[in-house]
Amino acid sequence: MDEIRERNSTTRPPVLDGGNCGCWKSRMETFLMSLNMRSWRVIISGWEHPNEKDETGKVTRKSELKWTSEEDDATLGNSHALNELFNVVDQNIFKLINTYKSAKAACDILKVAYEGISKVKMSRLQILTSRFEALQMTEDETIAEFNVRVLDIINKSDALGKKMSDSKLVQKVLRSVPFRFNMKVTAIEEANDLPKMKLDELFGSLRTLNYTWKKVRVKVKGKLGLL
Repeated sequence: MDEIRERNSTTRPPVLDGGNCGCWKSRMETFLMSLNMRSWRVIISGWEHPNEKDETGKVTRKSELKWTSEEDDATLGNSHALNELFNVVDQNIFKLINTYKSAKAACDILKVAYEGISKVKMSRLQILTSRFEALQMTEDETIAEFNVRVLDIINKSDALGKKMSDSKLVQKVLRSVPFRFNMKVTAIEEANDLPKMKLDELFGSLRTLNYTWKKVRVKVKGKLGLL
């Protein structure tokens, strides 16, 4: 289990990666039902080792040799379900459930652990979304500095499992630069197919135009100084 890949299959269980808890629960339910209904029933009702009373009335664990066919079926369903749960997590999460003998108990632990993680991730993503929506380049900020701020949001969003498209990022950056960049923005919009433009291309164009127009202004000022 050193490496687990997502598996969209009707014959293998869906991988639980922490960001897909809601989707995973639905898919795992369907998978266990397709495996056999007894595996799904133990997730709903749980499983306990069969017991019996001895001659004194004391409850003791029942020997496997004395199990009824119904107890055999229930135990088999539990074993199948538990095995599948063990196969959908990495080694770190496996440590949370490897001592459980009941598939329902193990599943409940996974839900609590991952739903908690999902809520934290969702909260962080909401904060990043707010930062992205409010993003504006300041008047005293350079293109390079603004680029770093944008990349910081992108990288943190990627780390949480949400990838931002280049087209969305390009449009946002063009709307977020100060008024003094209006001519540069117009030039970029006229010279490029924006839906296909990459973010690094945009910042490269902004830096190039900014540098070129600075040189033009210096030359113009120099000529005016000679008049």
